[in-house]
Amino acid sequence: MSVRARLQTESGYSLVELLVASTIMLVVTGAIFGMMNPSQGTAQAQPEVADLQQRSRVGSETLFRELIMAGAGVYQGPVTGSLINFFAPVIPRRLGNVNPDNPNSAHSDAITLAYIPNTYSQTTISSPMPNVSAELKVKKEPNCPKGDELCGFEEGMDVIVFDTSGNFDVFTITEVQNAAAHLQHRGQDLSIPYEVGASVTQIVSNTYYWCSPINGRACPDDPSAWQLRLYDGYTSDVPLVDNVVDLRFEYFGDPNPPLNPKPQSGVANCLYDGLGNYIGPGVLATNDGSLAELPLAVLSDGPWCGGGGNVFDADLLRIRKIRITLRVQVSDVALRGTNTSMWRNPGTAAGGTRAVADYTVAFDVTPRNLNLAR
Repeated sequence: MSVRARLQTESGYSLVELLVASTIMLVVTGAIFGMMNPSQGTAQAQPEVADLQQRSRVGSETLFRELIMAGAGVYQGPVTGSLINFFAPVIPRRLGNVNPDNPNSAHSDAITLAYIPNTYSQTTISSPMPNVSAELKVKKEPNCPKGDELCGFEEGMDVIVFDTSGNFDVFTITEVQNAAAHLQHRGQDLSIPYEVGASVTQIVSNTYYWCSPINGRACPDDPSAWQLRLYDGYTSDVPLVDNVVDLRFEYFGDPNPPLNPKPQSGVANCLYDGLGNYIGPGVLATNDGSLAELPLAVLSDGPWCGGGGNVFDADLLRIRKIRITLRVQVSDVALRGTNTSMWRNPGTAAGGTRAVADYTVAFDVTPRNLNLAR
């Protein structure tokens, strides 16, 4: 073979062949990266999905646990039974010393719950208690632990005083004088003066509420935040769940009117006049099985029980079931899409595996201590 022929057989690729090879390589490489991109999106989104579900779980379990206990009452002493027999242990508004809601209002984004924990600290007052008071004298109960005549009352304990007419007040003990059976307390002035025999016991009373830039309740720490928060009625107001974009409480109750609290003869309250005649609300139509829906308007139109900042609508004594809707969003705006039906606060995600929709949990709770008579 000649030199010229041999050189022709060893020539390189032509320009056309190089272009074709480059095109094929780009197509294959693009396909590979196309398959990898969703995996990257999934890897970024999955930790946020887990966090979203965890925050939903914390919020729903906390509310369920507290609601199921609502109304648990006194179980020793002269007055016993569910708190629903004496006052409303579920009130749809914020109560307390700091930024309380209007006493004559009801709100879908806040709830105050009260119940008596497992405690020896249950007794009655032994001397009249004026509404402007810094101390109270209590009865020494015979079933108190030996050496503790005040049944475990101690500094820092939250207690409640209530009577059989629908009045109640919550405050914190600042000093215990065991020998004299005196309890010093702090808190707002009492709603009414209390007579001898009014119950005083340890209480758990908290407000759970939703704060956001859109519902008129700005979060104390950050007005731009969206949170489920816990307020203890005094100074502690802490976030429980971040990035909560909706929280709603709906109420259902006994269609028959409440018959308790019934005051002593000659004393009037929201349900009875001084002669003992019933003057409370009437019968409601059922529209949720055997229960009646209780819109906020029904829970804020009277008749009014209690006194001062602790007044409550008599229809709150009907409550037997609460429906909770909790909606949370991912914290990263880049993982929220533009569809307003899926995202309360839309973001910049184009869709696919990088878009994590808001997560909504809805559930019903029938507090056992509000349903003892059913």
